[in-house]
Amino acid sequence: MNLDLYLFNLVNGLAGKWAWLDNAGIFFAKYCEYFLWVAMAVFLFINIKKNWKIFVEAFLAAGISRFIFTIIIRLLWFRSRPFVALGLTPLINKDPSEASFPSGHASFYFALSTVIYFYNKKLGILFYSVSLLVVLARIFVGVHWPADILAGALLGIFTAWLIHKLAKKYLKTN
Repeated sequence: MNLDLYLFNLVNGLAGKWAWLDNAGIFFAKYCEYFLWVAMAVFLFINIKKNWKIFVEAFLAAGISRFIFTIIIRLLWFRSRPFVALGLTPLINKDPSEASFPSGHASFYFALSTVIYFYNKKLGILFYSVSLLVVLARIFVGVHWPADILAGALLGIFTAWLIHKLAKKYLKTN
């Protein structure tokens, strides 16, 4: 049995059954991530003198994870998106020629969430929760395999940990 396919079918198999669930899945897959952007902006401006280093560290980790590590992995190993491989119609538009492994959304938002968690556990858990909704919705709408999400999340967490260690050593952020 292919666990990735099984889990994909379990989550994506709920799509197309209820309009409200499809709309919720589309919202979480496409728009919920903006909640995290707004939350980061609010977090920054609540105390800009204290939080700017956290903000920079979070976006540095997220950017490196998504726009360097994810792209390198995608260049080395191409994996088709599930809607392409299975001949499905996704609930959101996505370029079928773009690789799905690892998930860029998962790597970006889990890196961001991890850095926030290092500094503020409660806020970090909130960020992780929203990030999880975003990435699970991307399975639901048919644009990612569960393994894409897991790999992206682990990549983001690792990158955030690495950047955090380097920032502590060189920028004295803690």
